[in-house]
Amino acid sequence: MSIAVLFGLFLFLAILGTPIAISLGASTFITLLLFTDISPIEVSAMMFTKIEHYSLMAIPMFILAGNLLSKGSAASRIIEFAKSIVGHLPGGLPISAIFASIIFAAVSGSSPATVVAIGSIMFGAIMQAGYPKKYAVGTIATAGSLGILIPPSIVLIVYGVTAEVSIGKLFMAGVVPGIMLGIMMMVVTYVGAVRLGFKREEPQPFKIRLKKMKDASWGLMTIVIVIGGIYGGIFTPTEAAAVAAVWAFFISVFIYKDIKLKDIFNVSLESAKTTAMIMFIIANAMIFAHFLTIENIPQMITQSLISANVDKIMFLLLVNIILIIAGSFMEPSAIIMILVPLLLPVAVALGIDPIHFGIIITINMELGMVSPPVGLNLFVTSGLTGMSIKDVIVAAFPWTMTILVGLLLVTYIPEIALWLPNLMYGS
Repeated sequence: MSIAVLFGLFLFLAILGTPIAISLGASTFITLLLFTDISPIEVSAMMFTKIEHYSLMAIPMFILAGNLLSKGSAASRIIEFAKSIVGHLPGGLPISAIFASIIFAAVSGSSPATVVAIGSIMFGAIMQAGYPKKYAVGTIATAGSLGILIPPSIVLIVYGVTAEVSIGKLFMAGVVPGIMLGIMMMVVTYVGAVRLGFKREEPQPFKIRLKKMKDASWGLMTIVIVIGGIYGGIFTPTEAAAVAAVWAFFISVFIYKDIKLKDIFNVSLESAKTTAMIMFIIANAMIFAHFLTIENIPQMITQSLISANVDKIMFLLLVNIILIIAGSFMEPSAIIMILVPLLLPVAVALGIDPIHFGIIITINMELGMVSPPVGLNLFVTSGLTGMSIKDVIVAAFPWTMTILVGLLLVTYIPEIALWLPNLMYGS
């Protein structure tokens, strides 16, 4: 009965258009009061204690680092470097947008931030070069989704905290699938451009490429510092986030000199607002998941599926379907906090590696970013380009299907995600 009330209230509030954090918190709060002896004060205190997790401190730091770099010229320098490497190919500018998104994703850790940083510069350039509008829109909307897969990733941090697995291993596990998806998107873009009659151009001289790389090197060093520092055991992912924020401040203010000290307050305020939104969702989702746990719902689901002789292949197919649907309606952090406690015990019982499972979930969240009705990247891209949501969905379709193919590959070939973390950390 209590579970029916919990999900009934949650769905009712969500249908009314209530923000997801409020829907989660209100439904759990009412259900706890009705069916448990927990007092309102204890519920309120629980929201704060649930987010007192060391690893979650990385979220505001990575958000701040991404904002500092995207507000300055780091994004445009990364784009120029990407264009110097692949811009001469058929579909060179759209491919450059994807390549730049891969790089910036490894700097910002955020999908919308990647869309804004790369899209605001590349959309007009792609259009001016004579490419169809759908090319500019499709590549920018979908390539930006790589921001939640390629480390550092806020979504992977939330999963690591929820599943209680190594965030360092998750970061390493996201590298190969992220690059693989990026390359697959580039191939689709290349083939389409060839069909449209775009020709290969002369590549830029090596000296120009080297200069572009030097111009972008300070921003690119962020990737080396974060990933190299974590892998080298110099600092934890949370410490890496703090170092990334300090580094982004240093290069934006003192090296590139495109952010003034007077601008820091506004950048910090914007980062704080984004952090508050994410942490409020996490706090409410955690008490939602807490209630599911004390009602033994994960154990009941595990036993039911095992009793029904559901095998690994069928379970993963069901998980992908559930997550694709959920990702179309909800924010990634909330989905992870709600569904991971329910699904992970079953996955472990079936012999699925929790690290591999985290990457499957994250790629599903990528699809959610570009899936109607509430895919965030769709709205961000629509705002940047002035196209309707419907037109953005149609334009992004070929690249969305590419992500879906990549999801199936990663789902059923675990080594794609596990090879690098096993190599670095041991199996």
